[in-house]
Amino acid sequence: MRKQYHLRLAGPDTRIWDVHKLVRASRNLPRIDIPLGDIAELDENWWYQEPGAVATPRSLAHHMALVMETDLSHPVILCAEGRLMDGMHRAVKAVMEKREYISAVRFPVTPEPDFINVSLDDLPYPDEPV
Repeated sequence: MRKQYHLRLAGPDTRIWDVHKLVRASRNLPRIDIPLGDIAELDENWWYQEPGAVATPRSLAHHMALVMETDLSHPVILCAEGRLMDGMHRAVKAVMEKREYISAVRFPVTPEPDFINVSLDDLPYPDEPV
């Protein structure tokens, strides 16, 4: 899996989680099936929140390629409030397949972010897939 981060605005701050750490931390959480209708982020601007980010046909094609490659046997990850922290490509695939539910894990307490107010350009991205 390529290096990924989950970003969330909290007031004036941008909170950032290392997705690989979220995957490891959620590994032993119980799996639940949740209705896709409960994933509010499916109806929000998810991939194009950065200033200057534009949903071009090429960028959409890149995301659709990632959607096609996803494995729905891996659960999406939700924070304690039920918001998506990892798994949008899987959620989109489930929608495209007209599924009603998706496998998920939910943190009982949302982990603390790994970074706060750090530019995406300043986050560590290893050369090799992690």
